[in-house]
Amino acid sequence: MSKAISRIKELRALLSRANTAYYAGDSELMSDSEFDHLLKELQALETDHPELQDPNSPTARVGGDPIEGFTTLPHPTPMLSIDNTYNEQEVSQWVDRMHKGLGIDAPTDSNDLFATPNQITFTCEPKIDGVALSVRYEKGQFIRALTRGDGTQGDDVSHTVRTIKSIPLTLLGKNIPEILEVRGEVYIPLTEFARINIEREEAGDELFKNPRNAAAGALKQLDPKVTASRKLGFLAHGSGEISDSNFANGHAQFSNKIKHFGFDAGDHRTTQPDIDSILNAIHTIDNLRHNLNYATDGVVIRVDSFAQQSQLGNTSKSPRWCIAYKFPAERKTTKLLSVQHQVGKTGKITPRATLEPVELAGTTVSHATLHNYGMIRTRDLHISDTVEVEKAGEIIPQVVAVIKTKRPNDAQPVLPPHHCPACDAPLEIDPPEAHDDPKLETTRRCMNPECPAQIREKLVWFAGRKQMDIEGLGESTIDIIRTTDIPLNHFADIFNLKAHRQALIELDRMGEKKVENLLAGIEAAKSQGLARVLAGMGIRHIGTTTSKLLARQFPDIEALRNAKLWQLMPTAVNTMSQKAREKLTGTKDKLETTYETGLGVDTAPAIFDYLKSDAATDTFTRLSTCGVDLASKDYLDPSQTIDSPFAEKTIVLTGTLHDFNRTDLTETLESLGAKVTGSVSKSTDILIAGEKAGSKLTKAESLGIEIWDEPKLKQTLDSIN
Repeated sequence: MSKAISRIKELRALLSRANTAYYAGDSELMSDSEFDHLLKELQALETDHPELQDPNSPTARVGGDPIEGFTTLPHPTPMLSIDNTYNEQEVSQWVDRMHKGLGIDAPTDSNDLFATPNQITFTCEPKIDGVALSVRYEKGQFIRALTRGDGTQGDDVSHTVRTIKSIPLTLLGKNIPEILEVRGEVYIPLTEFARINIEREEAGDELFKNPRNAAAGALKQLDPKVTASRKLGFLAHGSGEISDSNFANGHAQFSNKIKHFGFDAGDHRTTQPDIDSILNAIHTIDNLRHNLNYATDGVVIRVDSFAQQSQLGNTSKSPRWCIAYKFPAERKTTKLLSVQHQVGKTGKITPRATLEPVELAGTTVSHATLHNYGMIRTRDLHISDTVEVEKAGEIIPQVVAVIKTKRPNDAQPVLPPHHCPACDAPLEIDPPEAHDDPKLETTRRCMNPECPAQIREKLVWFAGRKQMDIEGLGESTIDIIRTTDIPLNHFADIFNLKAHRQALIELDRMGEKKVENLLAGIEAAKSQGLARVLAGMGIRHIGTTTSKLLARQFPDIEALRNAKLWQLMPTAVNTMSQKAREKLTGTKDKLETTYETGLGVDTAPAIFDYLKSDAATDTFTRLSTCGVDLASKDYLDPSQTIDSPFAEKTIVLTGTLHDFNRTDLTETLESLGAKVTGSVSKSTDILIAGEKAGSKLTKAESLGIEIWDEPKLKQTLDSIN
């Protein structure tokens, strides 16, 4: 045991130093293969000795278990936003205000700028176009990370931040303050952003518009393994709470010191004495920024001295001692050659422009996003138009204007498709008002769940753990099968794979045992029931929660398909005026209902139309023919009442439960009349807390909510059975 403890400590220290050297020191202590080998050794040791687990171990970088929801916590010191300007004259005026605010005359002798303390030193550094984050350490150990939120409180994203390798989990070096908050920007490296968008394009997904959106989405994932796959970076640029008031006298010294603790604090920060040198620094950063591996949109200029910052103070929204000069987006003109209509996995049709190649912000641009057809109509876009193009967020090219004076006589207007380019199905247009005013259109979508452009991703989703839970039918297996003559283009094809058993065995990386397990998983999936089938089909507006709510109300697929429109949205109907309710349902009275479908007046019609469609008839008929159970396992007969201690209770699950699978337990509690949610609030009746319950337990205790441990839960369920 002592040998294992010693080796675990040794590996953690070594791997932490290697991470710091690579991300903050721009050097390598070991090769990637050696690092991976040692990391696997540490993972194995921690698995064998779970009592030695540490949330700040280097193994946390790969991502742990998903969380249920985000907790909002206060910032000890506010995270204010920075005022922006696009004008060099305004930067000059700001510098003058700094001198006036501090009662210091602007320097007149450029050779004696730093001779006395009665001068102002400014720092200039690239403005990272990322997501603001505050990371807290106590006694050198990572405690938590919060997003900016509203500036006074933010979401706790510690579970995903632990996967960011450029954020140290244990600080290195000496003289580390007891409490230290480091603030900075989370970003996706541009090379990584390009890779992700290539993969999304190949998969038929919508592309991320810019790295900042992609980073924000990754940071707010509930599953940290998704975040880890995005390979986020973090660049430190500021401070929050610091217990040692003498730790640093200014921003430049603070940045240099935290580099020794393991942070990447940037390599392009300079100190400048006056407006001329500040403007020179802006031009220098403008020239180098296209060679950086992260998106920048300007230069942050601040008074360096913390004492002077304190003297200048803040407005209600921004510090007075800091300003951001934003670079204007570079625009070029080129010719629109054609427009393609691309189908995403959700069925959304996205127009994409093909352009005469043009050099823009350091790259050759030949394609650009047109966003949606409402924008195309607003700009009256024609093929052969001369258009202005710029890079949104310096990354994604977009058409921003049309030069109509250069339009040729034979130019033809860009028209949206009325049928899906992939399957010829009719398209749904959002919002509904766009039928009368096409300029309002934001989305045009194929509603056919069997559209071949969407089917691959839908198959992956359908077979997933929270849907049909078909063991052995993951992405790679689906891709292998779809390269052969074995039919796999429809949900029903999954359940016919047993007819191709021998052909499956002969496929690369399959084999008899793997195929037998796959076919057993498919057979078991037939009995998952209506809610799982609905959730797995990728029907727009029907996710896991809505599918369960519908399955509670309707006993089987036929009852659901035969329902009236108003039966799909009972809560919405009861909020209507008496006149509107009578017109829809034939009665002035409110509906007597104890159920909620989760659908409203904007979503129910789309579901209703799909359920009545020929595509739905074909899909459910084929699934039924294959033996898939389309009866509800969740149906609650309104004529019967549920007699259980969980009936009409709102329950939250948290922590590690040893004797229960979280998904199965949720379904069990819901079948007993409970509503299971992901966050604690005043409406929560019971919190079921396993080991390491964390912040949800703390919040429940503060609200006086009834708390059960696992033995009490097990005892109660056993008494029912």
